[in-house]
Amino acid sequence: MGGATSKVVRRLPKEKPAWAGSRTPPDPGAASRHESKPPLASDSKSPAIEVDGRDPQFMSKLNRLGPVRVDHHMQSVQPTDHAQAMYRSRMQSEVEATNIRVVRDRLLASSLSSLLDTRKSVTTTTELESLATRYGIGVGMLQQLCRHFNTPSADERTIVRTMDENGEESVTMRARWVDPRL
Repeated sequence: MGGATSKVVRRLPKEKPAWAGSRTPPDPGAASRHESKPPLASDSKSPAIEVDGRDPQFMSKLNRLGPVRVDHHMQSVQPTDHAQAMYRSRMQSEVEATNIRVVRDRLLASSLSSLLDTRKSVTTTTELESLATRYGIGVGMLQQLCRHFNTPSADERTIVRTMDENGEESVTMRARWVDPRL
C-alpha cells in the first residue's frame, strides 16, 4: 500500500515565520536593548506621580467657583417643631415600652392588629366592651379608631389560583373591609 512514491513529501520552511517563538521566554539580553519603564507604584510621590494626579478640568472648575465665603454672623440651625415632636414621641414610646404599668389607649402594632382581627367576630356590644377592656382601650377610642383603620380580610369570591410552568401555585384575591355584626 505504501510505496515511497505515493506519499506526500512534507517540506519545512527554511526561515522562521514572524509568529514563531512567541511562546518562548524572552531573551535576557533583549531587556537591555529596550528602554526601562517607570515603576507602576512608589513609596513616595515622585514628580511623575504629581503630574499624573493633577486634573486640569477639576482645577478650572474650582477656580471658576472662587474662594469660599464664610458668613460669621450665621445662626445655628434649629430643628423644626415636627422633628422635635417626633423625637419626643419616640422617647415617650421607649419609656412606655420599659414601663411595667399598662398605659390606657396605647397599643403596640401587633396588639392593635390582633384587636382589629378579633373585633370582626364580635356580635354584641357587651363583647365589644369586654374586648376593649381586655386590650386596655376605651370603647369610644376603639370605635373612633375603627372608623379609619382595619386589618385586611380576603374576599372569598375573588380568589384566583394559578399554576406556573414550575408547578408552583399562586393565589391572588381582593381585600375587603369587614365590620362586626352588631
